[in-house]
Amino acid sequence: MEELKKEVSALQQSLADTWGKLDLDRKSQELKKLETEIAEPELWNNPENAKAKNEAFAHLKDEVEQWVLLKTQVEDLLGIIDLGGEDLKEEITEQFAAIENAYSSLKKVLRFTGEFDHLDAIIRITAGVGGTEAMDWASMLERMYLRFFERNGFKATLIERVAGEEAGIKTAVYEVTGSNAYGTLKSEHGVHRLVRLSPFNADNLRQTSFSLVEILPVIKSDTDVKIDEKDLRIDVYHSGGHGGQSVNTTNSAVRITHLPTNTVVAIQNERSQLQNKEKAMEILRGKLAQMKLEQQAESIDKLRAGESAKWGQQIRNYVLQPYKLVKDTRTKYEETDADAVLDGNIMPFIDAFLEQ
Repeated sequence: MEELKKEVSALQQSLADTWGKLDLDRKSQELKKLETEIAEPELWNNPENAKAKNEAFAHLKDEVEQWVLLKTQVEDLLGIIDLGGEDLKEEITEQFAAIENAYSSLKKVLRFTGEFDHLDAIIRITAGVGGTEAMDWASMLERMYLRFFERNGFKATLIERVAGEEAGIKTAVYEVTGSNAYGTLKSEHGVHRLVRLSPFNADNLRQTSFSLVEILPVIKSDTDVKIDEKDLRIDVYHSGGHGGQSVNTTNSAVRITHLPTNTVVAIQNERSQLQNKEKAMEILRGKLAQMKLEQQAESIDKLRAGESAKWGQQIRNYVLQPYKLVKDTRTKYEETDADAVLDGNIMPFIDAFLEQ
């Protein structure tokens, strides 16, 4: 039992070190403060502020409570060991193994050190050239990510979706909320390539298709990303999407162009022009922030046009014919069970990217 106690004590010390690195004492105090604030009825006099505080509370609670539970479990285990009794050794060993596994999983949060890693994310999937074949591939990616979100505790809210004429999608945009959503998903940013026997070709020939996946941080205010209004061109037009007659007969759709970088964001999903403008600005801030990271620019003013992720070299190949293999071109990580990957099992690819 003495050796087991040493192992648990070493884990407790490691946990204490990680606790300090994550500044969890401060975060615990912040959580208590937010809990008090959101309990005040007057908070809802300003719905936007109330929503922001509730979202901040939910995020912080999700992070802090996991670590508090783990810390308590280790302390309790040491208490049980101090009570003695060799007859409990097997049970204690099992509990210790479970705690070690939980700690290893939680420690992955230490990989999220980027400026925007803790934020929610926008995922935008766009079909490449190739008509129906490419649009079908885009919809396969959409399903893959939705399955991944469902299995890993992320919530995906549809912002906009444009279906293909015959099958698949031209584009789909979702807002993804959850702990370190952007930090988790940023590895997916880039071009994804599919090789398969085409179901849309009478000759059943092998076909190569491409889709662009953009992962953008959700930046709800201009505090972190300041955009000069004189650099924007804002156009409004009739919405062609769903939402009812009132959408289609009013100028509710919004297109915003950031002139220095020629970055364009168009949204028509919401019913009001104001809502579409707010969502378009949110996505534009994310696009510019992503470009800032890619170009290693000091500020938005230093960004260069046409140098964000486009249709260049793919980041991942999905081969379904003549063999099955999914391989990441950056980390060289690969999986032979392509069906499982397309069913949402992409965490090994994400882990490989973050560990690299």
